[in-house]
This record gives sequence, structure tokens and C-alpha cells, in this order.
Amino acid sequence: MSYGQGGPQSQWDPWKPQSQQPWSGGSDQTPDWAALAEASETRNKRRRVLFIGGGVVATLAIGTAVAMAVVSANGKDKASGTPSNLPASVSLPSESAATAPSFAPTSAPPPLNPEDFISSAKKDTAPLSAETLFPGTQLTMGETVYKKGATADTKKCATAAKGTLPGVLTKNDCTRLLRVTYFKDGVAVTVGVAVFDTEAQAAKAKSEADKKGFVTALAGSGAKPFCASGVCRTTTNSFGRYAYFTTAGFLDGKDVTTKDTKVFRTGDDLAEFTFRQIRRRGEAQASAAANQ
Repeated sequence: MSYGQGGPQSQWDPWKPQSQQPWSGGSDQTPDWAALAEASETRNKRRRVLFIGGGVVATLAIGTAVAMAVVSANGKDKASGTPSNLPASVSLPSESAATAPSFAPTSAPPPLNPEDFISSAKKDTAPLSAETLFPGTQLTMGETVYKKGATADTKKCATAAKGTLPGVLTKNDCTRLLRVTYFKDGVAVTVGVAVFDTEAQAAKAKSEADKKGFVTALAGSGAKPFCASGVCRTTTNSFGRYAYFTTAGFLDGKDVTTKDTKVFRTGDDLAEFTFRQIRRRGEAQASAAANQ
């Protein structure tokens, strides 16, 4: 029996290594070259298809890997920056808010008013005398130096005044009258400081005083008697619970006229100095109260 005839023949599959290649039915066992060529061509086509398909799959895989890398990178950027999942109502603090601490506003108490301490006897409790108001042995105002004369202190205010002033002091309940005299170059001035319990009493005494009333001139300690008669220059003012008066004239008894500027200047200097001293009294007590 020849191999090319009779009996079942196995189907050759070029992709199965155990399958047999077909041969022609000739008795000489010559291979069927046409069948081999066809099988080879079929095998090459299938291989090309697989290569092409594998390339597509590889391309898709690479493309997926790149896309995943981009998404991953974008996700990392978002994670390192401002979080995107915060509630809408939440706001992050600014740099200035984080570095600049805030403090509750504070305010210092207002300074004490010196006039409050010299406006009422209840608060004006510092020691008081002619020497505390007019210390030393002389007074310098600008370039002018005045020598200090005698001082006096009485609780009977009317006894140290003349004309209409005694009645004014008594009516408004004057409690003390302090006096001091300063002089220079033949001109003298006596300052009288009337003390009251309230600022209102002092202001009323000032308003009721007139040119017919004045503080009695105080002689002694280098100053001759003056303004016992004749014409002298007088002033009236008040500050706090104090009313203060000046009586200025010549030591030789000469009448004062409007041309005697030296007398006017002396009276004005002593009135200004008295105002300053009363104010200093209030300042000293305000400062002491603030430091308690």
C-alpha cells in the first residue's frame, strides 16, 4: 500500500509542531512544493497580523501609561498647592494675618486737670501760706528782679482791705487773706490773695469788686509805707477758689498816672506771677494724685 492512497490522512497544521507535512501521492515520496509554499505564505500573513495587533496593543498600553502619568502628576500638583476640597465658606489666613498679631485697643486714662484741685476746698488740701505761694527772698520776671518785702496771713479778710472790698470779701465768705509785697526802684506792689471754699464764691467776689475797694498795702522788710493816701493802681482777678488783688504805687507817696508805665508793669508782673503760682499749686496736687 502506498502512503498516498487509502486510509485516513492527518490534517497538517503549520502551527502545530507534531503535525506532518503533506506529501504528494506519488510513489517516489516527493514533497508537494506548492502546498508548502502556500502554507508558508499563510504562516507569514498570520505572523504579520499578530505583529500589527501586538503593536496596537503596545501603543494603547503606552498611551494609557502616559495618560496615567499626566493625571498622576496633575493630582500631585493639586495636592502640593491649595487644597481643592475645602468647604466654600472656609478661607485661608493671609500672610500678614498670620505674622502680625492683633491686640485689643487700649487707651490711657485722661490726665488729671489741675484746675479741679484748686476749684474746691474739698480737693485743694495741700499746705497753704504766704511762703508756699511766694517763696524765696526775691522774684525774677523776665530780666527784672524784684525784692521781697513783708508777708501777712489773716483769717479776718476784711481787716486787710479798704474801701468797698471788705464788704465784698465778707459777703462771699472769704476764709483767709494772704499778702506779700515786692519792690524795685522806688515802686512797690502788695498782692493780696483771698481764699474761698468754692470757685463760684471767688468769681463772684471778683465781679463785685470795684475801683473803690483795694487790698491794704503792706510795708516792712525794706519797703516804706505806700498807698496810704493819694492815687495808686489796683487790679482784680480770680482763678479757681482764689481771688487775687494788687495795689501798686510809689514808695515816696507820689500819685500814679497813666504815664507811669513802671508802676503798671510792676503790678502786671506780680499779678501774672500770682496766677502762675496758683496754677502750679493745682499741678502739684494733680501730679501727686496721679502717682498714688
